[in-house]
Order: sequence, then structure tokens, then C-alpha cells
Amino acid sequence: MTSIAPDLADRILAADRHLSGGKLAEARSILEDAARLDPQAPDFWQRLATVRKLAGAPLLALEAIDRALALAPLDFVNLMMRAHLLDAAGHPEAGEAYGRALAQPRPDPLPPMLQRTIARAEAAWAQHQQTMAQRLGAAFEASGADLTPAERRRAERFASNIARTTRPYHSEPTHFAWPGLHEREFHDREAFPWLGTLESLTPVIRAELDQVANAPASQLVPYVKYAESEPLAQWRDLNHNRDWTAIHLIERGMPVAANTVHCPETMAFLAGMDQPAIAGCAANAMFSLLAPGTHIPPHVGVANFRLLCHLPLIVPHRCWFRVGAETRDFAEAEAWVFDDTIEHEARNETGDLRVILIFDLWHPDLSPAERAAITAAVSAAALPVGAL
Repeated sequence: MTSIAPDLADRILAADRHLSGGKLAEARSILEDAARLDPQAPDFWQRLATVRKLAGAPLLALEAIDRALALAPLDFVNLMMRAHLLDAAGHPEAGEAYGRALAQPRPDPLPPMLQRTIARAEAAWAQHQQTMAQRLGAAFEASGADLTPAERRRAERFASNIARTTRPYHSEPTHFAWPGLHEREFHDREAFPWLGTLESLTPVIRAELDQVANAPASQLVPYVKYAESEPLAQWRDLNHNRDWTAIHLIERGMPVAANTVHCPETMAFLAGMDQPAIAGCAANAMFSLLAPGTHIPPHVGVANFRLLCHLPLIVPHRCWFRVGAETRDFAEAEAWVFDDTIEHEARNETGDLRVILIFDLWHPDLSPAERAAITAAVSAAALPVGAL
């Protein structure tokens, strides 16, 4: 028990003795009498709520558990009990109440009875989320709003955020954060009309990948190359690890001649892209090779002034990629543009190699003057080796 005076503790013990002897009325009488003293102890009100529930007084039990939560608003057990009381009463707020309870830290270890309660709560919360999503979807349709495909995707995400099957994610660059840029996990395809041209070049780019990968002088290096002294826990397992490697075509603005000589068509396409040109930083373009069974952990990139494009070239089933709340499976020749300063991760769940082309782009919100200012500032900054 927490913060219970000796006299109150004695009353609770007496009530417990009556309960263990099957004398519910006597136990309740003792606790109701003690409630008149308005004890500031969540454990007491939880006990009274339990007794009132057993006595067939659910509304009074709810009143008592609310008193407990007023003193300890995030208590997992009391929040779970409140949700159960609402559920038993058929109250429409029961689903949300289960969600609030499940969002809190849980006792460790969990008593077996509580484990069963949690399983029921999770099922009820999932059903509530599904019902909410269906209701919101029906509301969109009934509104008659003439949404474009991109607007519809945002509307669907709005609904899933409300139902809390997803949550908002934000840009969190590790080094360079230009204010006011639109945050999107995967950017709308319609904003990059050249994606179709890039996808049509997949066979050519794939052939050039084969050429450079098999060339004696080509340079295949670990994708992550931080100094061992850098305190970057997100890369601990993959730093200098050849399970995730890269064949750089352009690295920090400098073409890698040993590799580009084998990739003329790829380089010709990249020459037409709106890439940053910042000394010691950008542009960047590479073939990214992910070994079988390798997981790239959740992480964020260094700069929100650029976006990344992926073109999948060798994609065994199943390799997936998550940005924020949206997870997509890689599919050969299906490119996308995303914001790597929003938390993202990837996994190759297969026994084969996964290879994609990656290159960076200016964020489309930036004006020419803003690009010039960014170029000047980032050029003057000391960017850690391996950051891009």
C-alpha cells in the first residue's frame, strides 16, 4: 500500500479479513465508513471500487476508481479497472478507456490474472480502433469531398491517426534543420513526374550495377562509416559492417571515378536531377546492398533540406521499408521519394541480396535563395564523416 495512515491500514486489513471469509457486506461497511474521512490514498479507493463492484454497484465502483485516478492519474491497474467497469456497463467510452490504460507502463512481473485482463483489453481496443476507422471512412464518403489520390491518402492517414492505429511522426534531423519545410513520410509521387522515366531505366541501371559490382577496380564500402568514438548508438551494430554496403557513384559531391566509369546511363540521368551541390556534403548517389537477414534499425538522417529517392533493382520477397507509420514492400522498378529525417527502418527478411539505387534531392519547398543560404552555411559547418 502507498501513503496509507496506520488507522486506515487497520480498517483495510479488517475489510480484507471479512472478504476472505465471504462477508462482503461487512467489508463494504468498513470501507464505506472509512471513505467519509476522504483518505488521500489511491490503494484505498481501488479497494473500495473492487468491493462496490463485487456488491453489484458498478456506478459507485466507477466513482471510487475515479477518486483513485485523481490521486494517481497514470496508474495502469486503476485505468484498466475503469475501462473494465465502463465496458461492463456498455458505456461508449470503454474502447478509448482501454486505449488509455494500455498506453501506460505495466507492472513487472505481471500477475497471471492481469495478463488475461490485458489480453481482453487489447482485443477490445483493437475492435474499437477498427470500428472508429470504419466510422471515419464512412464519414469521408458521406461528405462528398472530391479528393485527389494524394489528398485521399492524407485523409486516410488523418483517420488512422484519430483511431490511433498510426501516430504523427515529425522530421528530426541530427544536424541540419531548416525551418518551415513540409513534413511528409513518403512524398506524393505526383510532385516528381520524372519517377516514371527513372523506373523505365531500371533494366539499364541494373545492367550497369552488374558491370560495376563485378569490375576489379570498383569500390564497395560499408554504408555506415562513423569514427568509433562517435556516440551514435543507432549505428552500433552496422558501423563498418559489410552486411550493409554501398557502391558510391557520387559521394559528398565528388564522383567516384572507379565506379562511375561503368555507369554512364545512370550518371546521365543523375545529371538531370535537382540535387544539392554542397562542398563536403552533397550530392550523393549510390547502390545500396543489404545482405540477407539484415535489419537497418530505426534512425533519422542528418538534414531536412534534402529528400532521398529509392529505385529498387534487386528485390527478393520479402524486403520492407518503413518511414514513420507507413510500411511498404520494395518492388523492382517501383521508385519513391521520402524524407529520411523522419524515423525509418528497413529489413531484408530473405536469404538473398537486396540492392537499390539511392540519391538525394533538394526539398521542393526551398526557394533558390534558401538553397544558396543552406549551401553557404553547411559548407562552413564541420559535417561528421559517415553522416550522409
